[in-house]
Amino acid sequence: MTAKHADRTVTRRKALAIGGGVVAGVGVVTAVGVNAFGSDATGATATTVGSSSASSGQCVLMSSVTEGPYYLDGALVRKDITEGKDGVPLHLNITVQDTTDSCNPVKGAAVEIWHCDAWGYYSGYTTANPGGSAPAESEDGSTANDQTYLRGCQIANGNGVVKFETIMPGWYTPRTCHIHVKVHTGGEKEDGTYEGGKVNYTGQLFFDDETAKSVFALEPYSQHSGSYTALDDDMVYEGSGAAGGLLTLEPINKNKIEKGFTGTIVLGIDPDAENDGAGGAGGAGGGTPPSGAPTGTPPSGSPSDSPEPTASS
Repeated sequence: MTAKHADRTVTRRKALAIGGGVVAGVGVVTAVGVNAFGSDATGATATTVGSSSASSGQCVLMSSVTEGPYYLDGALVRKDITEGKDGVPLHLNITVQDTTDSCNPVKGAAVEIWHCDAWGYYSGYTTANPGGSAPAESEDGSTANDQTYLRGCQIANGNGVVKFETIMPGWYTPRTCHIHVKVHTGGEKEDGTYEGGKVNYTGQLFFDDETAKSVFALEPYSQHSGSYTALDDDMVYEGSGAAGGLLTLEPINKNKIEKGFTGTIVLGIDPDAENDGAGGAGGAGGGTPPSGAPTGTPPSGSPSDSPEPTASS
């Protein structure tokens, strides 16, 4: 993240990461109980959902994948990234550990996340068609590609912990429900963003199908219809549970999931390594983004049911 916030419209990175794949390493998730911020999603129906957990006592390097086509430089350092977006609340609690130094916390690491809204739209790329049938990104049908909703960065405390207040992501063709993440070290906060340093880890966080589908049955998610990609069928998730970025999720109220979830994960990184997610060996990260994604081609309005395994999402 080298660009200043004021220069975001100039420095946004709209190039697809072609041919990127999973690189070495496996990971660990540890459940940590926290309270999510509370707000109701309108029109929600009370539903009981169990928790998902993939805990492990090991401390090993997390798997890395390509950053995908929707990254923007200059994310704001902030805890609440919702910017008024409606959805089921998600309190995300991430711990960064140094796998090369007895799993000590990485104090001062900058954790950056970004994800789509309830209908599959990303801020900065609102002309990208999420697939299926979804309402327009805004009520008047306009687009606002200078928005920054559901993007942000936090600096890890002495325990290596960062916390975000966001919403459960929706989905877009041909991906499963996910959150993108980068871990930076060596930089510093400046003018509201994190400047300098290097990227040590680029990955994605995932949600179990039971939780995701229960959320998608609620408003406003239910207004997006179409074929949701199950976790095991996703082009990026490698099927390794915690090692592949699967979040531990706990509902705030098991009988009212509209109250929200806590999501926890431990990211094991090598602070001396550099991985910006721009590409790499292997072919596990392929897939074609929704029509209208930032490839220079206008949206077609009809997403493909058979993605090509050449571009990462």
